[in-house]
Amino acid sequence: MNAHTPLTTLALAGVQPQPNFASTASGASVPYVEAGSGEPMVFVHGSLCDYRYWDPQLAALSEHFRCFAPSLGHYWPETHAFGHGDFSWEAHVVQVAEFIEALGLGAVHLVGHSRGGCVAFHLARQYPHLVKTLTLADPGGPLQVTPQAETGKLPPATQLLRAKAAELIEQGKFDAGLNLFVDSVTMPGFWGKSTQGFRRMALDNAVTLPKQLRDPLPAYTREAAREIQCRTLLIDGQKSPRMFRNTVEKLQEWIGHAERQTIAGASHGMNIANPGAFNRALVQLAG
Repeated sequence: MNAHTPLTTLALAGVQPQPNFASTASGASVPYVEAGSGEPMVFVHGSLCDYRYWDPQLAALSEHFRCFAPSLGHYWPETHAFGHGDFSWEAHVVQVAEFIEALGLGAVHLVGHSRGGCVAFHLARQYPHLVKTLTLADPGGPLQVTPQAETGKLPPATQLLRAKAAELIEQGKFDAGLNLFVDSVTMPGFWGKSTQGFRRMALDNAVTLPKQLRDPLPAYTREAAREIQCRTLLIDGQKSPRMFRNTVEKLQEWIGHAERQTIAGASHGMNIANPGAFNRALVQLAG
């Protein structure tokens, strides 16, 4: 697609934008969509998602920025690659960094949601020269509040629920497994009420969930958060599960210079539930 074609125009025409592919230094071919012009803004999706998740952002923010939304390795439309090569949060940190470098974007406005927030957080730590501003929306992963505490882990009940969700998906019971997992990170009943587009995307990416859940995200620590030097925005939803809101609260304290925005009436998918407020927060940070 033309990088300058407004996605709103494509959506109204019923056209699904076709991805471009970026070849990285590690030999990966990363699918992505691009829209707009201006300073580069890169969006990193979370669990069960892909570049389609960011449609409400690219449609509006392409008026202000040159927007890029890649699909992480093994996610749709590259699901045929699942099981070949490394699938981990660490591999995805490297992949997004190499994606930015492959396109010669320089320092970008980096936006990560949920698991993608964890990827973005560690990319900003490890590759500070590639990140101009950092936005973490309900970043995934546990907290390690004190150095003396046991390495941060999710609560046992959450671990059991996720193990059951992975088991159901591996048995081919996609709807049941996704219902269990999606409701746990949003709110009860969300999967059953979700849009056709979100359900299609989650089903397309369902096979990634078991391996992801067996690759636990690292705990956020005060020491790691202090390594974030760029201007940072933390976003949560007013109705986001407490585990995400706890993380946002702690990171705001630990990063020190971080700003915070709570999206009224929204849960974990706040960028879709209230894209206007979400997009305005990004423009204000990067402006």
